[in-house]
Amino acid sequence: MTSHDPAQGLRIEAGGDRAIGAQRIGTAITGDVLPAEALHDPRRVTAAPGTSNLAPMGLCLGREDELARLRRALTERRDGAIPRSGAVQGLGGVGKSTLALHYAHRHRGEHGLVWWINAVSPESIEQSLTELTRRLVPGWAATAARESQVAWAVQWLSWHPGWLLVYDNVEDPADLIPYTGSLHGGHHLATSRRTRGWPDDVPTLALGALDPDDAAGLLCALAFQDATPTPRQRAEARLLAAELGCLPLALKQAGAYLAQNRGVTLDGYRRRLGTKLDKAADGIPAERTVARVWDVTLRTLAQRDPLAVDTLYTAAWLAPDDIEHSLLAPPGTDPDALAEALGTLAAYSMVTDTGTTVSVHRLVQTVLRTPQDPDDRRCRQGRERAEQALLRALGPPVDQDTANENRWDARIPHLLTLAATVPAGHRNAPLTEAYHAAARHVRRNGHTARAIPLLQATLAQYEQMSGDTDPDTLAVRNNLAGAHESAGHLGRAVPLYEVTLAQYEQVLGDTHPDTLTVRNNLADAYESAGDLGRAVPLYEVTLAQREQVLGDTHPDTLQSRNNLAYAYRSAGNPVRAISLYEATLVQHEQVLGDTHPSTLTVRNNLAGAYESAGDLTRAVPLYEATLARREQVLGDTHPDTLTSRNNLAGAYCLARDLRRAVPLYEATLARREQVLGDLHPDTLTSRNDLAAAYRSRGDLERAISLYEATLVQCEQVLGDTHPNTATIRDNLAAARRAARAGAGAEPDRSGSGNTSPKPSDCSRPGGSGPE
Repeated sequence: MTSHDPAQGLRIEAGGDRAIGAQRIGTAITGDVLPAEALHDPRRVTAAPGTSNLAPMGLCLGREDELARLRRALTERRDGAIPRSGAVQGLGGVGKSTLALHYAHRHRGEHGLVWWINAVSPESIEQSLTELTRRLVPGWAATAARESQVAWAVQWLSWHPGWLLVYDNVEDPADLIPYTGSLHGGHHLATSRRTRGWPDDVPTLALGALDPDDAAGLLCALAFQDATPTPRQRAEARLLAAELGCLPLALKQAGAYLAQNRGVTLDGYRRRLGTKLDKAADGIPAERTVARVWDVTLRTLAQRDPLAVDTLYTAAWLAPDDIEHSLLAPPGTDPDALAEALGTLAAYSMVTDTGTTVSVHRLVQTVLRTPQDPDDRRCRQGRERAEQALLRALGPPVDQDTANENRWDARIPHLLTLAATVPAGHRNAPLTEAYHAAARHVRRNGHTARAIPLLQATLAQYEQMSGDTDPDTLAVRNNLAGAHESAGHLGRAVPLYEVTLAQYEQVLGDTHPDTLTVRNNLADAYESAGDLGRAVPLYEVTLAQREQVLGDTHPDTLQSRNNLAYAYRSAGNPVRAISLYEATLVQHEQVLGDTHPSTLTVRNNLAGAYESAGDLTRAVPLYEATLARREQVLGDTHPDTLTSRNNLAGAYCLARDLRRAVPLYEATLARREQVLGDLHPDTLTSRNDLAAAYRSRGDLERAISLYEATLVQCEQVLGDTHPNTATIRDNLAAARRAARAGAGAEPDRSGSGNTSPKPSDCSRPGGSGPE
């Protein structure tokens, strides 16, 4: 490791078996004594030449044209600038990752650092960045928190140019914006099945199937390895490649099978495959083509190692990446037998095995979960094993044992996969409760939208087991409506709330506390949809009923009072809102305490009401104090904390303090895209507000571009007539007029961006907390 700071004349060089952070130093030369923190200052730490985490290169035949096109896309000037980002897109199994890996190896010498990032989710990206931090400053990273490690890696990339980041298997292009939008010192290369959603300035390379001759060559290279195929074998390989659709993944698996089983000929493999793929050459979809190949491979595996096949069917029902070995071993399984089974699967390219975890291609999972033979019991048995293994691994729910939180966090992806793939009529009561517990957990952490598949599976099971109007069923239905509202699915949330409210009124009565909660939630959904004509009267009725039934200082009553104040402000009556907020805040502090999340929400909303009334001298300090409290109580990435941060940026903007407003808006938008998603209503609010700030400082080109993109998204998510959509449309029109005239009036920020969301009452009806 080398550390160098020319500005201070300081230089550290170290050599030895391990890094300085590993506590073993061979040679150290220093012109001064540095403080300990200097050893991990990202400005001073440099990467050793050739630093990378690239896997070894496999075969990549027939892709020279694509490699050249990719090179041009990342290096040739476009509109006077050299692109910094590029994406390889195409069908799963077509060879996107292989192409990116070969490109990275081929041009490794041109980059100071090449880092491979698992980009299937924002969390996976962060995990890969922590691995970069651990590579460069292992000693410091060993005790640093995950968020600190991610921040260190981003800072290091900001200070040190000349790197290449490869984001593999991107599920959502928006997940990359926090990095591609802020890191400009190197190149970003992504691989993804997604063909849409990429920014206009990102050149994309659509990757198709291999040329028939190249496909046959790849198959021969894999099947015969160092041996030279005969002319007849080449002819047979060409026929088999055509049957396989020239898809690299199918070719690789067929080649692995043939290399492992020398007694099976190319023609024999093709003929066995042809009994099920009689029209493969006529355009059978790639997934079906791969399924035929895997069926042949599975039959051979079943003869060689039945446990390998059982293990693969179990893995088919779990999240595809990083499946722990322990989840694949039924009770009493010999660890060596499991290791041998996984080794067999890896040899046939059916899984990737790290020694402690395995990953399975999504197409493999899809095929195994949907068998062609309805009498094939392996599919059902695989799911049963996956369910039981996960239940054993989870332990007590986190709301019963907080020490179990890390265990649940690591396995929630598997619960999400099981919940999203429940077969029709399938029942598992303990697993349903695990879905429910996981939904509560992710919602408590502020990621309500993520709970949708968990709540959907829970609701379906509750309806089967307890009936449509059982109180527990109604509670889950209410929470599912709240999750849809949080995700911006108002077209689903409002009707679901309406149905649930009618059922509560019928089963429990008009003034039951649970009924009042759902009525409040429906009013909230009306307001979110911009329908204040129905929201305000419903809030007023609910507040009156809660005061009568629950009392004046009950937490649910306080919540209704806050929500009604919010609605008054949304309706353009800040004076009435301020009066109600101030009284409600005093009650919240008395009843719930000064740092309770609901108290912080009211305090933030009061600041917003002051802002609406033009009283920035009271609004800005109250926003700042509330943000500091939320960061301390809720954490830096909690949705409510992000709302406070966006609101404070808006207040700075109104105070003409653009120097503080714009960076805060940009940081908040990046976080919201990462935490909430690209189309969440709060993300759209941040995008509109940032465009307004750009326009305020005279950057009309950036403002117009951002307004245009946001308007399209608002029309898609909120609808063409939603007030926020209308606001953005007006702002875009004004910005265009200003660009033509060379000046412009002050833009409006979206109404939803100036206050934090009200408590949504999406927990179990009754106001007693999560169910």
